Amino acid sequence: MESATPPQQVAGGSSWGAFLKSIASFNGDLSSLTAPPFILSSTSLTEFSSYWCEHPSVFAAPAKEADAAKRASLVLKWFLTTLKQQYASRSEQYGNEKKPLNPFLGELFLGKWEDDAGTTELISEQVSHHPPATAYNITNLPSGVRLEGYNAQKASFSKTINIKQIGHAVLTVPVPSSSDRETYLITLPALHIEGLIFGSPFIELEGTSYITSSTGFTAKIDYSGKGWLSGKKNSFTAILYPTGKEKDVLFNVSGQWTKTFEIHTGAAKSNNKNNLIDTWDPALFPLSELIVAPIEKQHPLESRRAWAKVAAAIAKSDLDTVGLEKGKIENAQREMRVKERAEGRSWERRYFTAQNDTPDPVLTSLGPTVSLAEHGDADKTGGLWRFDSGKAAKAHDEPLPSEEDAGKLARELLGQ
Repeated sequence: MESATPPQQVAGGSSWGAFLKSIASFNGDLSSLTAPPFILSSTSLTEFSSYWCEHPSVFAAPAKEADAAKRASLVLKWFLTTLKQQYASRSEQYGNEKKPLNPFLGELFLGKWEDDAGTTELISEQVSHHPPATAYNITNLPSGVRLEGYNAQKASFSKTINIKQIGHAVLTVPVPSSSDRETYLITLPALHIEGLIFGSPFIELEGTSYITSSTGFTAKIDYSGKGWLSGKKNSFTAILYPTGKEKDVLFNVSGQWTKTFEIHTGAAKSNNKNNLIDTWDPALFPLSELIVAPIEKQHPLESRRAWAKVAAAIAKSDLDTVGLEKGKIENAQREMRVKERAEGRSWERRYFTAQNDTPDPVLTSLGPTVSLAEHGDADKTGGLWRFDSGKAAKAHDEPLPSEEDAGKLARELLGQ
C-alpha cells in the first residue's frame, strides 16, 4: 500500500489519535467501521488478488517437476514468495500501511501477465458484501497451473488491530507426462497491525497456515515477529512432510517473508551448506508487470474505472471529494440492494458460483488435514465460492457495454 499521510498533516481536524480512540471504543467487527479519508489507499481490495502471482514463473514452476515431493516443495516456495506483496507495504518504505477501499458487490478486477512463463490471466470479483468476500481465479495458460479461492477478513481490536482471514485457496497442478492433476488446499494466516501507536502501522503475520496436497504431502508454516528481546520482523519457519508424519521432515524453510529465505532438505537441526538447495531474495527477482486494460476500455464495474474519481481525489489529498464520491457509490449500492429485495432477486455474480448445497470434493478430501470444515466457513463469506467456467466463457464473449449503456450502469450501480 502507498505511504500514509502523516497524521499531523491531516486536514479538517482529523487526527491519528482520534482515529485510534474510535477503534479502541468500537464494539464489533472493524470491517463495518467507516475509515476516515486520510487513511484510505486508492487501491481496492479486489486488486489484492493479483499479489498471489507477481512472479508467474515461480507460480508455474511445479508443473515442470516430475517428483511429487519436489513439486510440493516448489508449491511451498511459490506461496512464500507471495507473502511480501500480499501483506507488506506496497511501497519501498516499510510501514505506513493504508486501508484499501472496500469493494462493492459485483466489483471486478481483470488483468494478465505476459513474461517468460507465457500468459497468466487474473479474474477477481467481489462476490459478497455482507459479509465482504473476494473471489479470484488465476491461470497460467501454457502450464495449466490454476489457483482459485476466496477470502474475507474479520477484524477486532485488543491492544492492536487483529485480523482473522476466512476462506482458502485451491491450487491445481498438472502432473508432468500424465493426464493427472494434483490439488493443493491452502489456508490463510492470521495477522495483526504493529506500530499503530506511533502512526506508522505495518503488518505482522501470526499463528500457523497449511498447504496440503492430494498426493500426500503437507506444508506447515509458522509465523513469528520481533519480540521485546529477540527475533526479527516477519520471520517464519516451514516444514514439508508426508501427510500425517510431521516428524519425517523432507524439506525445511526459514527466513523473513519480506526479505530472504533458504530451503534445505531434511529437518532444520541438520541445516548446513551441503543440504541447502534453494534461496529466495526478492531484491533479485523483479515483479512481473500486471497488464490492465485502459480505463476507457474497462467494464464500468472494474475497480480502477469505478473508483477513478475517488482515487484521483485521494492523490490530490482532496478529502471532501473523497468522501463525496465514495458516498455516491455506497449510497447507490444500498439502493440497489433495497431494489433487489423488493423484487425478490439477488445480484448475479459474473464469474463465480456459490456451491452451498453440494459437498465440495477438495474440502471433503483435504479439509480434515488442515482443520477446514466441509462448508468452508460459507456462512462467514456469503457462500462457498468456486470459479464457474461457464459464466466466464459467457462473460468473455460479451462485448463491452456501449458508452450509453456504460453510463446507465454507472448511474444505477455507482451513483455516477
